Amino acid sequence: MRADGKPHAVCVPYPAQGHATPMMKLAKVLHSRGFHVTFVYTEHNHRRLVRSRGAGAVMGLPDFRFATIPDGLPPSDPDATQDQASICYSTTTTCLPHLKSLLGDLSNSAAGTPPVTCVVADSIMSFAVDAAAELGVPCALFWTASACGYMGYYSFRFLLDHGLTPLKVVVEQLVPDGDGSSPLAAIRPSLWREDQSCLEWLHGREPRSVVYVNFGSITTMTSQELVEFAWGLANCGYDFLWIVRNDLVKGDAAVLPPEFLEATKGRCLLASWCEQEAVLRHEAVGIFLTHYGWNSMMEGLSSGLPMLGWPFFAEQQTNCRYTCVEWGVGMEVGDDVRREVVEERIREVMGDSEVGREMRRKAVEWKNIAVHATVLPDGRSLANLERLLKDVLCSPQRNAV
Repeated sequence: MRADGKPHAVCVPYPAQGHATPMMKLAKVLHSRGFHVTFVYTEHNHRRLVRSRGAGAVMGLPDFRFATIPDGLPPSDPDATQDQASICYSTTTTCLPHLKSLLGDLSNSAAGTPPVTCVVADSIMSFAVDAAAELGVPCALFWTASACGYMGYYSFRFLLDHGLTPLKVVVEQLVPDGDGSSPLAAIRPSLWREDQSCLEWLHGREPRSVVYVNFGSITTMTSQELVEFAWGLANCGYDFLWIVRNDLVKGDAAVLPPEFLEATKGRCLLASWCEQEAVLRHEAVGIFLTHYGWNSMMEGLSSGLPMLGWPFFAEQQTNCRYTCVEWGVGMEVGDDVRREVVEERIREVMGDSEVGREMRRKAVEWKNIAVHATVLPDGRSLANLERLLKDVLCSPQRNAV
């Protein structure tokens, strides 16, 4: 550590949008607590970020910098979301020496930065534990999904060892955004160009009148499912903002019927990406149609919005159950997407039904709970963050947690 005693955290997200976003939030919190931060992208995602947000997106600040390591994969479509199985295997098997080299370079006095004092890595990037151990600094692994999802993955080995899989029967946390004038406010990890017209379009809508639709950064669907969602939205009668990525339909272009575009003219906006948290906080938005990814769920809850969901993979089905059954703030479309169901669910939540009123009431309750947990002095999330800083990231006696 330099004479000024400034700790230096190296943050290593898994190279996917849904993992980089929460890691960036944590990195900003560490920076606000006096840490020098180095945020590590893969070279592929670094280039995507520059294309989507411009070279200024990776300029950083004197004490918040960006670095890159290769991901071990051959060159691919520069704007494509990488295959998740391939990138997971490649980073696990090839990235360790590159991260070791980077940590060594950052700790060299000639680097002009404080020596590295801790590493915070996505739990999938577990090779970072070995890299940190070699440098002699603590490493914290960051689980970016739900705690229930973590327990599910943690139990895989137990299920295999006891012969409980494959199953023979198939059964059906928040950091405040802070001061928008902060230099960090402009640092965001979006790998897609955000369409600023989304917020402008919302400004002209009545409060709680718009359906916001976004299935996340890697969810894919069939052309038929796309059409069913489209007509469900068209027939619900409400205005809607729909994020349609160019790779939303697997193996094909996301093309919507001309009849749909004609039927919804003037009351819909289609965009390829947006600044989601700002959209969710906008008073015009009344419901969030989502894939129930953990980031989207947390952002929806913290905005006080009821949700309608179509879980895609990973722990999203578990997230869906908690949202719909345990917390009472969501509904599910169902695996077999039908326009009638999409229309009916939206009308039920957005309208003046008892179910809709109760979901909206509970959604506001959860928003207040989130604020308490992350902002107030006795909040549990805030207390856990303080423990992480004190007991791990600023403690040279600890290696990995």
